[in-house]
Amino acid sequence: MTLQDVLSPRLGQALRPNIWDAVAIVLVIGAMVLIVYGGEQTTLPLSALDVDPVTLDPARLPAYALRTTMRMLLAIVCSIIFTFLYAALAAKSRRAEMVLIPLLDILQSVPILGFLTFTVVFFLNLFPGEVFGAELACVFAIFTSQAWNMTFSMYQSMRNVPKDLEEASQSFHLSGWQRFWRLDVPFAMPGLIWNAMMSMSGGWFFVVASEAITVGNTTVTLPGIGSFVALAIKEQNLAAIGYAMLTMFLVIIAYDQLLFRPIVAWADKFRFEQTASATAPTSWVLDLFRRTRALRALTYPFAALNKAVSNWHIALPARLRMPTKTNKPSHVVDAIWLAIIIAGTGYAVWKIYQYLSATLGPSDVISAVGYGLLTLARVSVLIAVATLIWVPVGVWIGLRPKLAERIQPLAQFLAAFPANLAFPVFVVVIVRYDLSPNVWLSPLMILGTQWYILFNVIAGASAFPTDLREAAGSFHLKGWRWWIKVVLPGIFPYYITGAITASGGSWNASIVAEVASWGDTHLMATGLGAYIATATEAGDFPRVVLGIAIMCVLVTLFNRLFWRPLYAFGERRLRLG
Repeated sequence: MTLQDVLSPRLGQALRPNIWDAVAIVLVIGAMVLIVYGGEQTTLPLSALDVDPVTLDPARLPAYALRTTMRMLLAIVCSIIFTFLYAALAAKSRRAEMVLIPLLDILQSVPILGFLTFTVVFFLNLFPGEVFGAELACVFAIFTSQAWNMTFSMYQSMRNVPKDLEEASQSFHLSGWQRFWRLDVPFAMPGLIWNAMMSMSGGWFFVVASEAITVGNTTVTLPGIGSFVALAIKEQNLAAIGYAMLTMFLVIIAYDQLLFRPIVAWADKFRFEQTASATAPTSWVLDLFRRTRALRALTYPFAALNKAVSNWHIALPARLRMPTKTNKPSHVVDAIWLAIIIAGTGYAVWKIYQYLSATLGPSDVISAVGYGLLTLARVSVLIAVATLIWVPVGVWIGLRPKLAERIQPLAQFLAAFPANLAFPVFVVVIVRYDLSPNVWLSPLMILGTQWYILFNVIAGASAFPTDLREAAGSFHLKGWRWWIKVVLPGIFPYYITGAITASGGSWNASIVAEVASWGDTHLMATGLGAYIATATEAGDFPRVVLGIAIMCVLVTLFNRLFWRPLYAFGERRLRLG
């Protein structure tokens, strides 16, 4: 009997489908059909948007939901690719970190309307007369609302890998490539997944602005839930807003069950545990695919390819590596690199000054800075309030995996709730009781971004090693001592990541929150967000650039002077291992 005679029956049995294969194939084919249908709509000419405009017919909502979901899924895929490349380079290269992390502070502070102002025309000209160009502009705008917090999360995780795991990777002589896939990515996975869920849900907050684009004389309205909500707000149609909320809830439940819940259950094996967790998350979709026979057999070649790629022995060039005790950094090279950074920054500042000075004066700058300080005060107060509320809640949820599994869809829905849907309540109450928009529009800024803090704290508490919790119990640490000595140090890096992204997101949300409309009623709070929104609507590009520049400067300074020192403290004093 030959080896072929032995393997052939086993191979035939492995490829023979079972009942679970049939169910899984139906799900896969259904997803492919929806993707193909949605993709075909992007190949239409741009004039088709005028022939078949967005309406408030509830029967159109399933198609609108499909279009919006596909844009958000494409944006999240682009965000993951960006995160792996950007965070890895920033975490592994000290000189790259000097540029990339401040640049990331600036990127997350640039409002979505700022990106739309300068990218819509570019993408429309890239594919003239086609819907695909507008679709790319929309996907890019959603990408800018998703990528930054995921990148910060992975960067934070890679910088806080426990020392014993680092020593183990060195003892096994892993190359930089092998360490990335075998240590850095698995360790970062819990926080990255929670931030991906937050990004997916947080994208709903900006989907209204990205699907209903108005920049000066350019107006593009793509079919989707965002443009549906914008039209419902314009026409004061409460029933349509109710239908939109129901559709959003169903879509969130669908991608929670079909996408994120399986990923969370699969990634539980990456938790940094030295004792087994008794309450591991579960997923019926993951269990379904694990019970298949033919589909699992078809994935074996891809698994082998993945294993081969992750085992490549690729080392990072010595000049880019983080310096070690035996590899001191070159002060001369550092000085030259710093001079290049300063020169590049100075040149960019000079070009911005030349552009603005042609039409604006010092009084315009002083006014914009004043608006920025008002928005800064709002952001600071709101982040402090959100911290006091959501850190204890996040710890309580994260330390109970079964509870986190049940609350996950609700948290995603709350994170996805766009501030625009709260406009009717806020506008009516403010007008009826003659309240100040400067105070009562402020909560809209934190409505969608406070969840960055909650999701990151849940991720930190979920990844908290069980053996440390058991050690704390054996020492009878309770009450405030338990919080100060055990939990807060363990989740501190995660909280800082959430707070930084929540702070940047609140600045971004100020564009939407400081200008609220309901039908013909328009309310405006005094602040930098309202300044940029007004300038964008008027097509006043110099003031748009000025507002964005001031927002970037304030956010960067706030991060550098406040959040980064706290982040460094967490790395020095509170690192596990």
